[in-house]
Amino acid sequence: MAKLTEQDILNYDGDDYMNADHLEFFKDRLLQMQQELLSNANATTSHLQEQEATPDPADRATLEEEYALELRTRDRERKLLLKIQSTLKKIDAGDYGYCEDTGEPIGLKRLLARPTASLSVEAQERRERMKKQYAD
Repeated sequence: MAKLTEQDILNYDGDDYMNADHLEFFKDRLLQMQQELLSNANATTSHLQEQEATPDPADRATLEEEYALELRTRDRERKLLLKIQSTLKKIDAGDYGYCEDTGEPIGLKRLLARPTASLSVEAQERRERMKKQYAD
């Protein structure tokens, strides 16, 4: 059978949620995301190593701000990379696609939008409401 496309996932209305084809689709998507993040990290490393010091203080300040922004972005990507790796382990263990809180299916459309989602929309909203209550 041919690999599923995004449109196949969006149009899916069968009963066999998280079948082998779904798992393969999401695993491929996560591996692609992981590869992009690793490529970005390597590009940043190269970019930072090839920069030369500039004598102009304004130019130096601009460069330092750009570096800081780039490093913050890579830090967010590093955290996402850890989440991707954790999610790939869930696929291998057969736990992917189900809410950590309720055990209910997360849903193909939500996973398509956010392949690393570990909570259903309802559980995520509940957690955010609880967090907001304690923050107030």
